[in-house]
Amino acid sequence: MRAALPDLPSRHPLGEMLPAMYAEDDFALRFTAGLDAVLSALLSTMDNLPAYLDPALAPEDFLSWLSSWVAAELDPAWPLPLRRAVVARAIALHRRRGTAGGLVERLSLSLGVRAEVVDGPEVRWSSSPDTELPRGDGNPVVRVYGPVDRRRVEAVVASVCPVHLTCVVEVVDP
Repeated sequence: MRAALPDLPSRHPLGEMLPAMYAEDDFALRFTAGLDAVLSALLSTMDNLPAYLDPALAPEDFLSWLSSWVAAELDPAWPLPLRRAVVARAIALHRRRGTAGGLVERLSLSLGVRAEVVDGPEVRWSSSPDTELPRGDGNPVVRVYGPVDRRRVEAVVASVCPVHLTCVVEVVDP
């Protein structure tokens, strides 16, 4: 949370902007110095506003609020560089959400694992009407390669898998 910083000097002290009549008044100078202490953080923030809106430069406490602007779900346990990368790529991730490629990209970004999505058994398509429907459950299989926590993989898959599908997770440890 942005707050008054007692050691941050004001770049634009109000006392120096007072008319000559008040510039010599001790009470007016002390009063405006108190306002300078409160306004210095605001002026500093406004001077650096582009940096606050850049995920690579935003302060850590501001990053979580910035992530809410782009609906990026951040895990507080993630390291800061990963949280910054997720916020920076949030729009691209939303664009591919619900697709096999989007799921693979999210797993790669979130957990650093290689993954692939394989169509479930008995999946087929046809350009002619009245084709026999597949008999299997047709659920896609998300195959993840490498040592990884299965619960974390399932949580990521559940958060991005389309609601009408039940994805089956397979962890393949080489």
